[in-house]
Formats: sequence, structure tokens, C-alpha cells
Amino acid sequence: MTDPIQPRPDMIGGVPTPPLAILPKLPALFTHRAERLAFLAEGSNLGPYLGFLAALAQVQARLAEALPPLPPLDPDHVAQARAARMPPVDRQAEADDEALGGTLDALIAAAREIEMPAPARLALDALAAAGPEDRAWLIGNVMADDIPADSAAPHLFVAAAVQTHLARRAAGLDAAALVPIRTGVCPVCGGRACASVVTGIMGAEGARYAACAGCQTLWNEVRVKCLCCGENGKIGFQAVSDGSGTADADGTGAQIKAETCGDCGQWVKQMAQNRNPSLDPVADDVASLGLDALMRDSEWRRGGFNPFLIGY
Repeated sequence: MTDPIQPRPDMIGGVPTPPLAILPKLPALFTHRAERLAFLAEGSNLGPYLGFLAALAQVQARLAEALPPLPPLDPDHVAQARAARMPPVDRQAEADDEALGGTLDALIAAAREIEMPAPARLALDALAAAGPEDRAWLIGNVMADDIPADSAAPHLFVAAAVQTHLARRAAGLDAAALVPIRTGVCPVCGGRACASVVTGIMGAEGARYAACAGCQTLWNEVRVKCLCCGENGKIGFQAVSDGSGTADADGTGAQIKAETCGDCGQWVKQMAQNRNPSLDPVADDVASLGLDALMRDSEWRRGGFNPFLIGY
């Protein structure tokens, strides 16, 4: 398989001022992610896991296209959220939405056809048999971007369903009606960033977008600013050297680097899509696990949230 490096029309382009938010285009977003994960799996020590996630992303793509359309949000609610500078998608309300339950059921059924390790199969079977209270607990943890490390496997499938549901919800919004919430907070659903990307698309060269781990929205952030605390006085960069001489210890030249903050002690990955348009914030976050290993022994703690990296 060749690396699917190509322009990303779901990013931005042709406008002098980058828009606040880029809503997910479905099912293309999940299809591209599946292709990227499959490519990254080739020759990687994480190959089996990346291949599994590629198959799961394909399931997300199929569901995003096949599930019944979601009813639009109440315009009055959206207007009130805008006036109060709150995200229009209420995660707590979405957790109780019957449509999310249907998405989870559909994902469980489709995921049975995926090749996966025995522990993942056991987790999927347990999830299929879980009662309403257990499912509500799992969904609540994913919606809160707070997944216990000792139960990562069942949460992974729930997270895939939540991503699909929230992305469909986000795709139905008007991006022009959104307003900034605060640094590091998704203006659509209030979620945390998985990572950020620096674009190279015409009209927005060098613009930085944070990628929501939940609804898959991209939102514009200042290029050098901590996505965890909003400070910018003690920002630094770290990267893993690949032996090619393209990445220095401070992250110079690296396509994926850790943006560190000396104020809050946290770090979040930043990806150079202006150098490699095929980079995907979720897929490449998982594939760049070596950077996490480097940072684990440092003074900083991970600030980005990725439900597919819990336990690593």
C-alpha cells in the first residue's frame, strides 16, 4: 500500500482568515483514517493494533453513512449556547440519546467481523452482554474524556461509537454559528484535544488547529500556546530522533513533536500537515507511541486525550 499523501479538502483553503472550526466530513474522515492506519501498520511494531484500528475506522465510516440521519439540534438551544459561549452539543444529553445507543449496538454487531486479539474479543462480548447501568458508566467515562486504564478494552469500542455519533452530530451544525469557548476546548462539544495540526493549505499556511478526540471537529488555536492551560510563556518542543538528522532534540524538523508547557507541566502532540498532508491526528497519535515513551520519562505529563491510547 502506498502512503495516501494528498491534499485534505476537509481542512481549509482559499480564505485569508482561517475559520474558527472545520466540521468533520463524513464518511470521508473515517475512510481516510482507516487508510492511514493501514499504511502505518506496515512494518510497525504496533502493526497488529494499528491494523485492528484501521478495520474499526472502516466500521465507523460505514456506520456514518448507513445510520439514520440525526434530527437537527433545536435552533433556540444553539442560539442560547452561542450567546452563553457554550458548546451547542451537550455531551451529557448526548450520552442519554437513544441514537447513541443504536450506534453502539450497530458498532458492536459490525465489529464482530473484525480480526482482533482474544482479550479484545472478550471485551466486545462482555460489552454486548452489558446491562444499561454498565453501558451508561462506559459512555459517561468516554464523554468525560476520562477512561480508567484498567478497563481500556471495552471503553475502546464505546469510544468508537461515541466518536461516530458525535461526529455525525457535529457534521450537521453550521460552522459559522460557532464561537470560541476557551483555549483547548472544542467549540462544538466541549471536548479535549487529541493533538493539533499545522496546516499547509493555501490561504491558511501555518495555521494551527486542535483536533477534538470526540466529535472530530478541528478548531483554530494560536500557533504557540498550551492547549491545556492557555499560557504561552514557557512553550518548548521535544521529538524522537529517527536517525535521519531531520529532527533535533528540541523537535526542530520533526513531523510529530511534543509541545511542552513549563507553566502547567503538560504536553500535547503537534503534527506538521504542512510537511505531510496525510497525517491524521488520531491515527498518527497512536502510531507515534515512541514519543509517548520518551515523554513518559520526562518531567511533563500527557495532556492530549486519545481513547485508543489508554493503557499505553
